[in-house]
Amino acid sequence: MTEKLVRKYYSEYGEREWKRLRRDAYHKLEFDTTMHFIGKYLPKRKGLVLDAGGGPGRYTIELAKLGYELILLDLSSDMLEIAKRHIRKSGVQKRVKQIIQGSIDDLSVFRDETFDAVICLGGPLSHIVDHARREKAIDELMRVAKKDSPVFISVIGRFGVLVNELIRLPEEIELDLFPRIRDTGDYYGGYGFAPCHFYLPEELRKSFENKGIQVLEMAGLEGLASGHAKETNRLTRKQPKAWKTWWETHLKTCTNVTPVGISEHFMAICRKS
Repeated sequence: MTEKLVRKYYSEYGEREWKRLRRDAYHKLEFDTTMHFIGKYLPKRKGLVLDAGGGPGRYTIELAKLGYELILLDLSSDMLEIAKRHIRKSGVQKRVKQIIQGSIDDLSVFRDETFDAVICLGGPLSHIVDHARREKAIDELMRVAKKDSPVFISVIGRFGVLVNELIRLPEEIELDLFPRIRDTGDYYGGYGFAPCHFYLPEELRKSFENKGIQVLEMAGLEGLASGHAKETNRLTRKQPKAWKTWWETHLKTCTNVTPVGISEHFMAICRKS
């Protein structure tokens, strides 16, 4: 049932998901920080990459432009149609080898150790509310990665969501919804967003380490700016020199446990051993 609601949400959200990561400076933080760490750990400009849950193809196109070959997989056929249009428009069709509809917890279409890297970005893992299915998804993402390959997984952070409730939707704090998210991280839909499990950093790390997976680094994608969209956007518009200093500060601090914990999105960079 929750999978249908996730598919429905993104089908209706449509082109806005493509625009989301470029909407303003605040939203670009997620994209730019992700690309910073991809650049740090991804094999240099070669190899086959799986973009698992890649939606409208923003990262697929970016990596294809850098010289990688991609396979894009997503739950929503509508998202994949949007991706096809943007892939054609960007002129990277030859580097996008396949576009497949499917779920990240069933990658049986791929053999073991197929990919030189795997990315699962923006929260596809979070959109699996059932714990057993999330664990299976992690197993699948690691299974299809080659030995010693990097796997990048970003999720939606629980503390970031709670802070956003205080800032943007304080009326929801008195609902049963709020303590349920606070205490379990589970959200089953019905209040303007797709069903989701909002992660704690230690929870995600434990899922990897219990499986013997090495976590190279964790990063808060919005970091210290999380929840401060207006202030972030104002700084970029009015104080470009200050913004440059803030970006440097962000990169120096975003792997600290506190910015990871408060971020709306945070990412784990793992290695298949």
